[in-house]
Order: sequence, then C-alpha cells, then structure tokens
Amino acid sequence: MTPLSVFGSQSFVGLTLLTLLLYGALGGLLVLVPYILIQGAHYTATGAGAALLPFPIVLAVASPIMGSIAGRSGPRLPLTIGPMIVAAGFLLLLLLTPGSSYWTGVLPAILVISLGMAGAVAPLTTAVLTSVDARHTGSASGLNSAVSRAGGLVATALLGGVLAAEGEALYDAFHVAALFGAGVSVLAGASAFLFVGERANPSA
Repeated sequence: MTPLSVFGSQSFVGLTLLTLLLYGALGGLLVLVPYILIQGAHYTATGAGAALLPFPIVLAVASPIMGSIAGRSGPRLPLTIGPMIVAAGFLLLLLLTPGSSYWTGVLPAILVISLGMAGAVAPLTTAVLTSVDARHTGSASGLNSAVSRAGGLVATALLGGVLAAEGEALYDAFHVAALFGAGVSVLAGASAFLFVGERANPSA
C-alpha cells in the first residue's frame, strides 16, 4: 500500500526509524510505570493512572513552543535532542525503588520524558510530510502513524520478563527495562542526527 519510492528519501527512512524506536520506548513506559506502581508500590489503579497526568499536560503546553523552535531551526536539531532528553528521563526511573515516593521516584522522570517527547513530537509530523514529494504525503503520514503504533506493540510484547517478576525482582527487572528504554531513545536521536536533513528533502 505504501509506494516504495518514499524510501528513496534518506530523511523519511531516518524519521521512520526514529518513530519506531521512540514510540516503542514510550509504549513500554506507559505500560510499565502504572504496573510497577500498582504491583510494587500498591497504588490504586486510579492513583497509578493519575501518576502519568503530568505527561499529557506538559506535552500540550510545551509542544507549541517546541514546534515554533523547530520551525526556525529545522527538524534535525529538536529531533536529535528530544530523544536524548527522553533517554535522560528513563535513567531517572532508576530512582524508583521500593522505598521511594512519587515526588522523587516518578515525577522527575515523567517531567523530563514529557519535555523530550514534546521536543520530538512537535516537528515530527511536519518533517515526515516534507521528507517526500507532494504526491506521497498521505502515504508517508499513514505509514509513520502505523509505525508509531507498531513500536508500542512490539515494546509491550517484549515486557513479559518484567511483568512476570515479583517483589524486589520486579524493581530490578523494571530498572533493566528503563536502561533499555534509554538506549533505544538514544538510538532514535542518533537516527535523526544521521539521516534527517536540516530542511525538507523530498524524494523525486
């Protein structure tokens, strides 16, 4: 369904890889954080869900600002830095231990991850649409959306080892997953730095 000619654009290939990796890391986060709060810290389901509320709030507030910055600088810089900030947020999740509070173990990581995602999400759609010629913008947008969903599904499918752990082992497994998420986010930023041009780079 997707014209293979869109993959003639180096920027589009880089953006597709970035989307797969970054949304895969995000998908894992949205599953694991509420799970560990419920199973490990004994939050209610409502409390675990509320723990993620800063994410959409910061995303909604910061995305227009980041989009404006991307409009002046081009997509490459924010699409490189944003995932690196997300990686730093994943590393902050290592502070989440059996004795930590929400304010020290969860909130700092969520705030940093949401800021990084705002930096990446705002310019991503525009970058995808301008990375191919006008005839293929619909296909490029649709494929990018599908890839983002696939990234989250793949990440969720790989979380079996964490979800099967209990007690102290649950936190150990969660920390391994957080490190993996950080590494995947770094790779997402690297794909933007290596493949995405400063401005539109449509295929012929």
